[in-house]
Formats: sequence, C-alpha cells, structure tokens
Amino acid sequence: MNKFRQTFFYVLFDFLAAAAAWFLFFRFRKIYLESEKFGYDIPLNYDQNFFLGLILIPAAWVLLYAATGFYKNVFRKSRLNELIQTFVISILGCTLLFFIFILDDAINSYQDYYLSYLYICFFHFFITYFFRFILTNQTVKKVQNRQIGFNTVIVGSNEKAVELYNEIEGEKKSYGNKFIGFVRVNRREKYVLEDQLPFLGNYNELRKIVEAHQVEEAIIAVESSEHQKIEAIIAELEGLNVIIKVIPDMYDILSGSVKMSTIFGAPLIIINREIMPPWQQTIKRMVDILASLLVLTIFSPVFIVVGLIVKFTTPGPIIFAQERIGIHGKPFNILKFRSMYVDAEKHGPALSSEKDPRITKFGRFMRKTRLDEIPQFFNVLIGDMSLVGPRPERQFYIDKIVEQASHYNHLLKVRPGITSWGQVKYGYAENVDQMVERLKYDILYIENMSLYVDIKILIYTVLIVLKGSGK
Repeated sequence: MNKFRQTFFYVLFDFLAAAAAWFLFFRFRKIYLESEKFGYDIPLNYDQNFFLGLILIPAAWVLLYAATGFYKNVFRKSRLNELIQTFVISILGCTLLFFIFILDDAINSYQDYYLSYLYICFFHFFITYFFRFILTNQTVKKVQNRQIGFNTVIVGSNEKAVELYNEIEGEKKSYGNKFIGFVRVNRREKYVLEDQLPFLGNYNELRKIVEAHQVEEAIIAVESSEHQKIEAIIAELEGLNVIIKVIPDMYDILSGSVKMSTIFGAPLIIINREIMPPWQQTIKRMVDILASLLVLTIFSPVFIVVGLIVKFTTPGPIIFAQERIGIHGKPFNILKFRSMYVDAEKHGPALSSEKDPRITKFGRFMRKTRLDEIPQFFNVLIGDMSLVGPRPERQFYIDKIVEQASHYNHLLKVRPGITSWGQVKYGYAENVDQMVERLKYDILYIENMSLYVDIKILIYTVLIVLKGSGK
C-alpha cells in the first residue's frame, strides 16, 4: 500500500484530464465559435501560447485540488463523495477560467458565452471524473477484498468489543479495518477478546501502542461500567494521526462534532478531527512558507546583528536548539537565539522566571521583544512549526501538565507556533500551574481556529514586539 504512488496517479491523471479538456475546448472554440463569428474556417495554430497554457492551466487545476484537500486520504475515498466534489470544484474552476481566459473571446452572440462555459465544464468534469472513477473504484474494490487494510485497535476487551469485532470481520465486504490487537480499560483475569486478538496493553499506553504498531484507527467499544474512562481514552488519542470511532450507544456521553461512518457496515460514529477546512489549511501553510522566506531574507541583517551581540556578550553558541514535541506528538528541535548562560539547566529542566539569574542581560531584552524567537522562522519554513499555533513544550513538562489537564493532548492536533493566543494573553509561563492556566487560551484557539483568528493574533504579536511589552 504505497500512498505516494497512489497520490502520484491521482495528480498525473488530473493533470492529463485538465490538459485534454483544455485541448478539446481550444479546438471547439477555433473550429466552431470563431469560424462562425468571422464566416470562414479559422486555422488551428498550436503556437507557443497554446502549449504554455496546456501546461500552466492543468498545473493550476492540480493546485486547486490540493488546496481543497482532494489528495488527502487517497485510500479512503468514496465514489459518491468524489463525484460531488469533482462536480463542485469543476464548476468553481471553470468559472475562474471563463472570467480569466474566455470572457474576452470574439463571439457571434451572448449565447456563445453560455455555450463556451457549458462546453469547458462538460469536457473538464467528464474527463476528470472518468479517470478518478477508475482509480477510486479499483481502490475501493481492493479495500473491500481486504487487499488494502488500515491497522486498527479495539479499545475494550469484553462482550461489546467481541460483538463489534465479529460484526466487522463477518462483513462480506471489508471497510478496511485490519485488526492488530486490543487494548484493555480495566484489568481482569480473563479478557473475552483475547481468543481472537492479541493483547497490546492498557489504554493509558495508547500513544506508545499507536506509534509502535503504526495504528491508523482506534475503535472504542467499552462496557457500560467503563464509560467513565472514555474521556481519558480520547485524551490519550488526541493529537495523534488516528481516526477515532465509537459504538453508537456512547453517542449521548460524547461531546464535539461527530458523523456516521457508513450505512451498510457496523454502525460506528467518527469523532471529527478536522479543525480547519482543507482550503484554509492550505492557505495557512502557504502563508507560513511565504512569510518565513520573506522574514529570513529581508531581516537577515537583523539576524546578523543579534547573532553577533549574543556571541560577543556571553560565551557560548549563538543558536540554542532544544527538543520539543510537535504535531501528532513528533519531536523536533526548536531554534532560538541563546538568551541564557551556558549550562543553565545542568541541574535538570527548569522554567524561567521574570528575574531568572540564568538569563543574560541581552537575553532579557530579546525575550521582551521576542527577538530570541526569530530563528524559529526556519522551523516554520521546514514544516515543524507554524506562524500561529500553541507553543511547543518539552516532553518533561507535557507529562506534568497532563497530570493536571489530560486535554493538553488536544493541542497536538496542530502544528505548534511562534506565537499563540496563550502567548499573547499570558506570555511565558514560570511554572506548571501557569502552563495549565495558559493552556485554556490555546484550547480556545484550536476550537476557534481560522485564518481570521490567526491574523488577529499576528497583529497583537507585532504590537507586543514594537512595544517591548512581552512577558
């Protein structure tokens, strides 16, 4: 099951379909519309502009599909959803093409405008969906025949879990669940499900289990007596790239957006993990890349000056790198201008305070103006971070925060940021209690995440930098 290969085929056939549609429309426009307008046959002249359009227009279509999230989850596509999505995007894209390239065409009457629009929409939608249907239909059949499967664990170990497992495995057509084992909630001498599946561990070890077994789905099937553990189970799975499903009788005790997963298979509810629409996610990432390139280029003299001051005022490296936890719990090295003396944590991890003696004189100024965060634009550029998002923490402190607030893992759904709602409202935290207090602002950010909110946070961050009022 090669995701890259499958995505490549979708991109390739979308490109070829868009090129074929534009080629056919070009011929229609020359042979029918323009010939009727001028009263004589217009020769088909495949010049440089034609071939340039034959490359750039299909490339723009592929970018539009990517921006709307079409190339995500290429093995989990629905033929009906794909039909609707292809139709809607075809209408949108062809409308843009019409106003950019077709509106100034030489026409005989306004009816030719309608005809042009209908023809380009017809050609594009029909050819695009034809190739997509072939690819998706083959994939769906492979999933149904159990040639393609997604590593799945059952959270639960007794009657309901067994009933669910037997129902899913008994389906004539698979829905892609490849069960690799089960996770228990309460300790028992005997687990009913262990006769069918291997035991993987306790529910509070889910994060390790998901990573070790490359789990893609987790189905919660606990007994009524175990309902009080559901919040903790979901908290363990939060922030991981895992689809979470539950059996229907838990619907009334779950909060958040949910949707049914299938009509004919075992009745399950999917806990919706989408925070931002795909097109907003794409724009957010594009803004991250462009802004990072801009800052790293235009403000390079500032970097050099700050770096030299750090170098010559105190001994030690200019850049300080420290491991932090990013999206889906993946560790990365965050970059900062060093604002503390060397060996500041020789006695173990410690948060800084307002009058922390470990902070250098220039480091105190950098923290007030956020200049120490500038190297993180490189983290943003390579995809470890975003401009706006919850501040990343070390695993040491995440473990301590989770002891008081298990919902911290909710933050791992998104890329951490250079600035955040919590950073703007609260500033640097000096202890775990303050980190938990700041957490509520970051949770609010995720629940209200949008490009509009990002812009507001960036504006307030700029004001803090200009005023030097950062905490």
